Amino acid sequence: MSSLLELDRVSKCYRHGSLRRETLREVSLELHAGELVVIWGLRRSGRSTLLRIAAGVQTPDRGEVRFQGRKVSGSGALTEGIAYCVPGFHGSASQPVLEELIFSQLALGASPAHARHTAWAVLERVGAARFAELRPYELDSAEAIKASIARALVREPALLLIDEPTSGVELLQRTAIFALLRSLAAEGTAVLASVGDSTGLYGADRVLALSGGDLRGHVTPELAPVLELPLRSSG
Repeated sequence: MSSLLELDRVSKCYRHGSLRRETLREVSLELHAGELVVIWGLRRSGRSTLLRIAAGVQTPDRGEVRFQGRKVSGSGALTEGIAYCVPGFHGSASQPVLEELIFSQLALGASPAHARHTAWAVLERVGAARFAELRPYELDSAEAIKASIARALVREPALLLIDEPTSGVELLQRTAIFALLRSLAAEGTAVLASVGDSTGLYGADRVLALSGGDLRGHVTPELAPVLELPLRSSG
């Protein structure tokens, strides 16, 4: 099976005055259609940088990125066929979620009728139809993530890159977010997500750890010990 996305020995270094921090060091990664792959790392581990480089909005210092067999330029423009989500829904404060999705399609040349139909279909697909008329500031964290995913999906991407999909989301709602990503992958859209929380590691086809600039193989999160509580006496 040919790879949808390939990162080939990608390196990225940041410099702040005399300080030098190597964020990515010879990172290689292949992603196939229908896969959900999660990159786990602590804050400032480089996981967001990796996604931006994969999306083509940031240029690596060394190495090459290929999408569908073609080299990604890293010119700053999002590569066609890739959708990139960051935490929250950053739409116009004056426009409801539905209108924001319609407007984003009109800007790409869609007809008004097609844009409205697609926007509703995508909102229903991600479980966001019930807050279609709300504005961004009225959404909670889980709703904002779903709205952001919906706006990405109207582009009909082959690859969805999503940074911190459970950022600020309550623990009980995180499972639903990853179940949505899992279902998108099952339908054929490859998903590459970054997380800093081990609760986002479940349901993925592969989980990779990014630390010290190096991308390592599968990881298994350590679970907290289960404490045996005494049963309350019925007497």
